[in-house]
Amino acid sequence: MPSQLPAFTTKELSNSTWPDFVKLFSQGNGWDHCQCMHFHRACALPKEKWLPTRAERAVRNRREKKQLVDTGRSHGILVYSNGEPVGWCQYGPAEELPRIDNARNYRARAPKPASRKLWRITCFVVLKNYRKRGVATAALKAALASIKKGGGGLVEAYPIASWQPRAFGNESTHGTASMFKKAGFRQVALLTTTIFSTTVLMRKTVFPAAN
Repeated sequence: MPSQLPAFTTKELSNSTWPDFVKLFSQGNGWDHCQCMHFHRACALPKEKWLPTRAERAVRNRREKKQLVDTGRSHGILVYSNGEPVGWCQYGPAEELPRIDNARNYRARAPKPASRKLWRITCFVVLKNYRKRGVATAALKAALASIKKGGGGLVEAYPIASWQPRAFGNESTHGTASMFKKAGFRQVALLTTTIFSTTVLMRKTVFPAAN
């Protein structure tokens, strides 16, 4: 086992990095069908739009994701090791990622309209062989840097505070509360509790980059 962790590089999701996103989300690791579209939708699709197989859902979701990228309405960070995409973090302004707005436990904690822009960090993906090596941390750091360049504001996330590894395949797709705490986030409220996991609402203020 190497004594030193690998150096990761990051890039923003864009038309030029889209092939890397497709490559990462074609690994068959359980999240390939989503293509990170869940939080883009304000609610679940109606039954008449359900598709019977994960492969069909992957095709539809990838198509819709590309449309968002083409119109500048999808943001994310790709993490690379030796030029290969190994991780991902989705972030964006609240209007791009409205799904949480309809969550019952969130509505009572939703920030009041203010001058500060509201950002959200929703999802992480890390290839199995690269987990617990700092990929998600590198992605989070890059996402916060991008938010800072984008004018800063209030940033919120919905990480898992505790979970049963067997239920999640040893991976938390929303990140862990401990990782966000190290990045300066504070816990605001409990969102969900089940026999498998506990998720929390965490927030941090990011100030704009100096001109």
